[in-house]
Amino acid sequence: MTGQDHPMSAVQIDTTRPHPARMYDWYLGGKDNYPVDEEMGRQMLTLDPRVPVMARVNRAFMHRATRWLAGSGVRQFLDIGTGIPTEPNLHQVAQETVPGARVVYCDNDPIVLAHAAALLRGTDEGATEYLQADVRDPDAILEGARKVLDLTRPVALSLVALLHFVPDEDGAHDLVRRLLAELPSGSYLVMTHATADFTPEESKAATEKLRAAGVTLALRSREEFTRFFAGLDLVEPGVEVPHRWHPELGEPVPGQDDGVIPGYGAVGRKP
Repeated sequence: MTGQDHPMSAVQIDTTRPHPARMYDWYLGGKDNYPVDEEMGRQMLTLDPRVPVMARVNRAFMHRATRWLAGSGVRQFLDIGTGIPTEPNLHQVAQETVPGARVVYCDNDPIVLAHAAALLRGTDEGATEYLQADVRDPDAILEGARKVLDLTRPVALSLVALLHFVPDEDGAHDLVRRLLAELPSGSYLVMTHATADFTPEESKAATEKLRAAGVTLALRSREEFTRFFAGLDLVEPGVEVPHRWHPELGEPVPGQDDGVIPGYGAVGRKP
């Protein structure tokens, strides 16, 4: 399949460089990616053949965290870095527990916008909406979110497998603080993040390959990841390898225990 005959070609999509959302789609076995994404994906597999397992582990973490939050009384979700839809989507998981849950999705890749209809098929009682925006523009995200969510009531802010694409120069920690500042007490931050702590050599090679292709990868240590939760109360078990966070809330991902998963996941509550 080429960019010219791709079904999403009507959307303005840059097919000259790989995009994380489309690479993620390729790892998950999807069809909404381009040769440039597959090529970079295959290069990543030569460095670590378990990258597709990591993608599924992140997705499974999101499912479990959403179940936990919905079961804990959260009724509103703001999911930034949504990615190309894969079943079940966050709103389906949340509305299975809370039919009236309200969900706002946000991504900066136009190919996700082309799939937005799949993200908006929720319950009649609930609400789902999609914003085309970048995490580096929190004001635009918050303005759009206010049209669907009541920001005087608790919101779960989901940043799954996203901020390792936002370098320190772009103020990643400040962006999270800015978003959380607009959310009331009882809100939650949900995050996963890739790290080089366990695989320093492979991670360095991956970072260099992606940078050469125009994709920034900012792998952070456990300490740097934990800083995103400054001022929040971490939900047990705290900062953990993603598949070890409340495994009882979902099915295990095949292959997740066959080697290291170089990432962290956590959920924190705003006091």
